[in-house]
Amino acid sequence: MRIGIVSRSDFPQSINLVKEIVAFLLKKEIKVILDTGLIKKIPEYKNMGAELPDMDADMIITIGGDGTILRTQSLVNKKKIPVLGINLGTVGFLTEVDPENTFNALEEVLVGNYFIEERTLLRVHHGHELPSALNEVVMMTKKPAKMLHIEISVDDEIVEELRADGLIVATPSGSTAYSMSAGGPIVDPKVEAFLIVPICPFKLSARPIVVSNKSKITVKLLRKGKKAIAVIDGQYEEEFDYPEELIFKKSDQHAYFVRLNKNFYKRVREKLTEGGINS
Repeated sequence: MRIGIVSRSDFPQSINLVKEIVAFLLKKEIKVILDTGLIKKIPEYKNMGAELPDMDADMIITIGGDGTILRTQSLVNKKKIPVLGINLGTVGFLTEVDPENTFNALEEVLVGNYFIEERTLLRVHHGHELPSALNEVVMMTKKPAKMLHIEISVDDEIVEELRADGLIVATPSGSTAYSMSAGGPIVDPKVEAFLIVPICPFKLSARPIVVSNKSKITVKLLRKGKKAIAVIDGQYEEEFDYPEELIFKKSDQHAYFVRLNKNFYKRVREKLTEGGINS
């Protein structure tokens, strides 16, 4: 087995955990590959380094929060490499393992006591193909305190025209992220749906909508001189302008996660009691 490791490098606890995991895996005669961003912090492992898009691994361990997972998935999803997330972030809905359970979890993985969970990705098009989203695409104006004037269509039928601070188009994975904070529902990852969630709409009737993930969602700007940006999973930004459109469809590709249990709702209950600034 070849296991890749990707981690936050700005946090001493994560670097120490990387060293412990590497020692553990090498003792088990597992080949270890480190993201080159880690080599600057751990130069003694320089012979194990590889750029993340080039990483040839059977599994990748991420150490950090959901942001670390999102960055990793955006660069490796075409290779279908499953990810095991160790949570050193804040809430970490996408992560599977708490730091204190790291080595028990790795023992289970190495003897095959795990399953692979497949998550839907959202395909994004703006005249050309953009990176796919695992969580969400957030659209907002380039200038603070300005509103978007937008038209939302589903399968070429106009659903809503509104003014709002922004708009979120999310997958079920993203339903527990920004979408939830903006008033959207929590959606089980097994549900074949996408969410359309206005951010602070200037219209009482504008409410979150759940649509089939077989639908095509189109978002169009309605006002000249009101440029906007689309932020994909907090990792990639794309500027668009009147009368341009963003088109969303289900991707043919998926994200893959290493899971040790199937307790989605238990995880949601536990994570929603956290989430404070001190968590």
